[in-house]
Amino acid sequence: MTSDQLETLAQTLTATGDYRIIRRLKPRPRTIPPPGTPVRLGLLVDVETTGLDPQRDEIIELAMTPFTYGLDGTVFSVEEGFQGLRQPSEPISPEITAITGITNEMVAGQVIDPAEVARFAAPASLVIAHNSAFDRCFLERFSDVFSTKPWACSLSQIDWAAEGFEGAKLAYLAQAAGFFYDRHRAAHDCLATIELLAMRLPRSDVTSLSQLLDGARTVTMRIWAENSPFDLKDILKAGGYRWNGDPGPRPRAWYIDVPEAQHEAEVQFLRTEIYRRTVDPLVHKIDAYNRFSNRP
Repeated sequence: MTSDQLETLAQTLTATGDYRIIRRLKPRPRTIPPPGTPVRLGLLVDVETTGLDPQRDEIIELAMTPFTYGLDGTVFSVEEGFQGLRQPSEPISPEITAITGITNEMVAGQVIDPAEVARFAAPASLVIAHNSAFDRCFLERFSDVFSTKPWACSLSQIDWAAEGFEGAKLAYLAQAAGFFYDRHRAAHDCLATIELLAMRLPRSDVTSLSQLLDGARTVTMRIWAENSPFDLKDILKAGGYRWNGDPGPRPRAWYIDVPEAQHEAEVQFLRTEIYRRTVDPLVHKIDAYNRFSNRP
């Protein structure tokens, strides 16, 4: 059958209401911004690694896909990307190969040049990943350029549940949006994420990128309840505090992220309900330049 015949068949099946068509992801057409429209360059990044620990495990694949967008969250064009494989210092485990499809034979002798990566990423106004808390930590260790950029996260800074999605994994979101792609290869994941950012959300009727940009622009204050009494941990937990038990430069303590306007009220809550004396808790300002990073 010709492509036109297949398309007619797909539309016929969809029109019955008994079938749903999932299409292969195709390259996005380039859109010319209206004259005078401010345009920025985004950089969608994705890494495949030998494990989950950014201090010990290594990048084995890196993809970076630039795209242009407007300040309102409109995606205009997807540019030529960067993709590279890298041989780690230790062999890739069978478990990682099963997840990523990347074998030791594929990466043998392969190198990703940090200087080349820095040059490619330098023009970006914003770096985005679908789980920036993971990708940013690996990439900051690999190249300092990623420590200088503002970051946003398409996993956590878009309220997929409020839009009617039952999950936020990339493959699930793609299927719910009506397309499929070759999964678990970094370049394909980048293109799929950009496609999701470009679509209009079903309930709020704004693009996913627009909602993500709003989240990226938000400034919050992280307040640490260091050395808080153990028997009051349930009060902290009920108040939205989370426990940080990870090794690293941050305190092993309960913490909460609040809007700037709620900062003083939250400090007062700690003084009256937790410490019951005047204290000045450790407070960090969180914005797109340090959010998702594990730097001190």
